[in-house]
Amino acid sequence: MKKLGIVLASLMLGACGAGDGGNAGPTPAPAAGASTSKLSAIAAPAGRYQVDPNHASLRFSVKHVGLADYHLSFTDYDMSIVLAPDKLAHSSVSLAIRPLSVRATYSGDYQATHKQSPFSSWEEALARSPKFLDADQHPEIVYESTAVEALDDGRLQIDGNLSLRGQTHPVRLYAQLTGVYAEHPFTGKGALGFSAQGEFSRSRFGMDHLVNKDIVSDRVVVQFDGEFHETAPEGS
Repeated sequence: MKKLGIVLASLMLGACGAGDGGNAGPTPAPAAGASTSKLSAIAAPAGRYQVDPNHASLRFSVKHVGLADYHLSFTDYDMSIVLAPDKLAHSSVSLAIRPLSVRATYSGDYQATHKQSPFSSWEEALARSPKFLDADQHPEIVYESTAVEALDDGRLQIDGNLSLRGQTHPVRLYAQLTGVYAEHPFTGKGALGFSAQGEFSRSRFGMDHLVNKDIVSDRVVVQFDGEFHETAPEGS
């Protein structure tokens, strides 16, 4: 099953929270209007929730030549949440990304500046080059949660495994519910708003091109924001 963990080079993606192996990474402040008390219950039915691709974004960034963050995104991915609102520790998240869907903001003439490259665009190089996402050999990037914990500041800590370029390593995410419906006004079913952030080291997954020259940072920061809609009730 392709679920949500969350997740996302020199690039690539990657996923939210604190870096490899569960070390505490950036600790974003709670979103405006969010509860700062422990999440004891969520007013949405238990069950499986699927991302609404028309109202979601999955993006990642790396530092370019030490000057500024360079942002990219993925447009083709499956995400889901298994929600246990009364026992959040029994919940899970999963993510499956097609790296060929990576999108960049590069507007230059790639072929003119990369005459030796076998690729026709920067996006194709990012997706298919063995230096980067190597999508021909590894057509999916997957994140699967292993533990979900409600923190005292109103956030969720999600521990899980990121599988990228044939390697799997633990990555921690920090997430926040940004909105909840017991009955969505359009669908009549449960719905969630979800935001997650995290980071990981791309070299740990064998993607170390340009790291030593400090042209593209080793650190990859991931951000997800989106809506999820109930697709199956608990026990189905």
